[in-house]
Amino acid sequence: MIPEEIKKFIDCFSKLPILGPRQATRLAFYLLKEDKSKLKGLHDALAGLSHLSVCEQCFFIKEDGSALCRVCSDPKRNPKVIAIVEKETDLMTFERINKFNGHYFVLGKLAEKGILEPLQKSRLAALKERIRKKLGGKVEEIVIALSATAIGDFTSDLIRETFKDLSKKITRLGRGIPTGGEIEFADEITLLHSFEKRS
Repeated sequence: MIPEEIKKFIDCFSKLPILGPRQATRLAFYLLKEDKSKLKGLHDALAGLSHLSVCEQCFFIKEDGSALCRVCSDPKRNPKVIAIVEKETDLMTFERINKFNGHYFVLGKLAEKGILEPLQKSRLAALKERIRKKLGGKVEEIVIALSATAIGDFTSDLIRETFKDLSKKITRLGRGIPTGGEIEFADEITLLHSFEKRS
């Protein structure tokens, strides 16, 4: 009864973290009603994602063919000031305040259990190695820009302990972001206030 193309679409999109089978079905039928040129634009946008990969230095996204992402390769930015964020969307939110001129480091989604996953441990080890070998053994500042949650607090303490000998100063965002709040959803003014009040 349902065309195979719709079944494939629903099967593919229902696996996304923000969509389930019901939402994927609604999306399929919504898109079917759209103009074909809009579908072509969506197709091109999805195809464009295949030309992106992960920056080996900060773990944000970069274009294929580039050694580093745009932030890491920008000579105007200070590589000795590093903001550690949980997700790529946190980095993007941080960039919108237009106040931070350092580099970033994407740690990866924090585990509910309050422990570091193997991927996060390996990323932190890569950052330590980079500081030791490429940044003279010590950076000026590490800004811990994790959400103000219990898991964020626990992870921040681990990071502070891990990098205490590798940074002149380790700061954490001020509490302009409410406890339990996520950086990704903070408005620019609140995030700017948190950044300026870091301690």
